[in-house]
Amino acid sequence: MSRRAVLATGAVGLGASLAGCSSSGGSGGGDGSESDTIKIGVLEDRSGNFSLVGTPKWRASKLAIDEINADGGIMGKQIELFDPDPQSDNERYQQLTSRLIRQENVDALWAGYSSATREAIRPTIDRNEQLYFYTTQYEGGVADEYTFCMGPTARQQLGSVVPYMIENFGSDIYTIAADYNFGQLSADWVKVIADENDAEVIGEEFIPLSVQNFGSTISNIQDADPDFVMAILVGANHSSFWNQRTSAGLEIPMGTSTVMAQGYQHKRLEAPALKDVYGGFNYMEEIPTSRNEDYVSRYYDKFPDAGYANEESINNYFSIYMYKQAVEEAGTTDQEAVRDVLESGMEITGDRSPEGDISFQGPVHHMTHNMRVMRCDAEHNITVEDQRKIPEQFLSETVGIDLSGEDDGMTKQFTPVEYFDEAGS
Repeated sequence: MSRRAVLATGAVGLGASLAGCSSSGGSGGGDGSESDTIKIGVLEDRSGNFSLVGTPKWRASKLAIDEINADGGIMGKQIELFDPDPQSDNERYQQLTSRLIRQENVDALWAGYSSATREAIRPTIDRNEQLYFYTTQYEGGVADEYTFCMGPTARQQLGSVVPYMIENFGSDIYTIAADYNFGQLSADWVKVIADENDAEVIGEEFIPLSVQNFGSTISNIQDADPDFVMAILVGANHSSFWNQRTSAGLEIPMGTSTVMAQGYQHKRLEAPALKDVYGGFNYMEEIPTSRNEDYVSRYYDKFPDAGYANEESINNYFSIYMYKQAVEEAGTTDQEAVRDVLESGMEITGDRSPEGDISFQGPVHHMTHNMRVMRCDAEHNITVEDQRKIPEQFLSETVGIDLSGEDDGMTKQFTPVEYFDEAGS
């Protein structure tokens, strides 16, 4: 059943609270029909396990929407925001996603931090043909007609920091990664990129999310004596690794695609816990450009008590402006027409993109990002060690798909083990 048909039949109440929405109801919207407002749904965690990383995403979304409304809106219409707190609960995400699509008729939806959340709601997104922006940096490989991935992929992030670490520290790598889909696929990408740069992963460990004691892992790293460690750790429990490695005197340089930019551990942990940690990121609050400094100033002016403007926050920020641009080019909020504009490609420039000028790769629904290698020193100061633009390469080059053409309608996640002998070995 098409989205238009679903909307015509009316919505089924799912019992999910919309407390926190700026308003409710309204006529039309999601199917491009006439409405006095343009309706945007933002489901980002402001409580629960992911509130630390989800709250900055919600704040940046609010900032972009308020700025756009103050500047006249989109095609002269104000944005109406629906933003209940999903509370880091995937069942609640599913309920709220259904309600925002079927009852509130949102024109576009931003939702979710974790890959597990994305996959929990993606069937609902696809059944209802809903324009959906996923803004977290992630493992990569999602090819979906209705999902637009705004954050960098593991290949982009690791493709910046792993070659840098090999060039500066050596070719023997030890990987420790969170034991779930994101960590496992990221570890596979480390092996692929290591092979491409004549390096080798000499040890690999997958750490359950519940682990807080890293004594055995630290001992294993010391015994293996690698040139550097790739630490793809996530969550509050894994944060204990950094103080423990300092106490154990483990001074091997470490690369990461997760620590600092998302959960701002360099702000929350006492120095020198993050000494000589190098991250591959599209954004950190400390990027020393006037464009970014202006964004950070506006962010804190609006949210004086905010702890940090994290990597994901600016992905929400620029993608809302990107949506505005696409609607204005299409001349309508009709989601098929907006998707057509997005799939033709788009440049995101100026103040709309605090990380620097970037571009949207329409046929694969991913971004070309400014990827930086960011170093944390003994005092937890952040410096930019390297910078280059890196496009999404896996779907566009290795897999070779075109969601704007022959692969329109695809709903699949590709993985590196399908294409590289080094992955999964």
